[in-house]
Amino acid sequence: MADASPLFTPTRLGDIPLANRVVMAPMTRSRAPQGVPTALNAEYYAQRASAGLIITEGTSPTPEGRGYTHIPGLYSPAQIEGWRGVAKAVHARGGRIVAQIMHTGRIAHPDNMDGARVVGPSAIAASGQMFTAAGPQDHPVPHALTEAEIEATIEGYAQAARNAVAAGLDGIEVHGANGYLPNQFLAPSANGRTDRWGGSAANRARFLLAVLDASIAAIGAGRVGLRVSPGNPFNDIADPALEETYTELFAELGRRDFAYLHLFGTDPGFDVPALAARLSGKKLILNGGYDRARAEGELAAGRAQAISFGSAFIANPDLPERLRRGAALATPDRATFYGGDARGYTDYPALPAARAA
Repeated sequence: MADASPLFTPTRLGDIPLANRVVMAPMTRSRAPQGVPTALNAEYYAQRASAGLIITEGTSPTPEGRGYTHIPGLYSPAQIEGWRGVAKAVHARGGRIVAQIMHTGRIAHPDNMDGARVVGPSAIAASGQMFTAAGPQDHPVPHALTEAEIEATIEGYAQAARNAVAAGLDGIEVHGANGYLPNQFLAPSANGRTDRWGGSAANRARFLLAVLDASIAAIGAGRVGLRVSPGNPFNDIADPALEETYTELFAELGRRDFAYLHLFGTDPGFDVPALAARLSGKKLILNGGYDRARAEGELAAGRAQAISFGSAFIANPDLPERLRRGAALATPDRATFYGGDARGYTDYPALPAARAA
């Protein structure tokens, strides 16, 4: 008998059909030397192809966006070919996969960037440190992007979207969350500009919207999603006018056609899901510590089209089946989250193998 749970019913996000509503959230794993996906990465994602949709780890659109060590890119022929292998492996198991396009902006260090510059909206360094081969180092003061450089960066996103489709991926997600470049433009703590890219909420939202528009123009609205995280202070982000900022942003998003909006769970002091619900029927993916019961409640109430799960997918490659059966979830080894080899990456067993053991 078929499972009546809304988690396991098919749906569609733009042009992307999903076999179920369990989405694998993007998670940095730092296992792409020189930014090129390998056969090991292909195996990792293929193991998780039972997700209704896989959103990849953050993937840089340009050399200046690859601020972490060993994260992938989508700007060179070798990187495109590497992602082609990932896409083929996932599709061979019936899965769907989009690349999350992540420009780290000021959250970077030159030691990780093969000679590229650390850039941002303004010459304002983030607090905290970046892990490098030499150990943790303070974030440097970024180069403030010029008008021409901003336009080139926007085109970099568009080209990365084209490259994703050329590699056989099903689309992209623009990473507008977690303190990376679009979020830096949104936040006054990182954006002190006085031109058309800073100041008012409309000006601070301009970069993210321009990136979204350019990506849509490049590959079509039905292949482009967006992730935002209102109120998330990660990576030294602060906005004293948070509700004004996101009311402006969401009003503009409501005028655009794109595949989905991915909301990272936050508690910023105003009702983000209610604000998002006004986006003229936009399809929402919600994220933030969900279990099966909470996820089913959001779907049954019509507050989301799908639910994304993060670290649970690391140790449970067959997470949808485990949720369906009510099986116990394995616990991931945090010591192997970032960097390394197959250990803590592709060696977690799926349910039948785990039972046999």
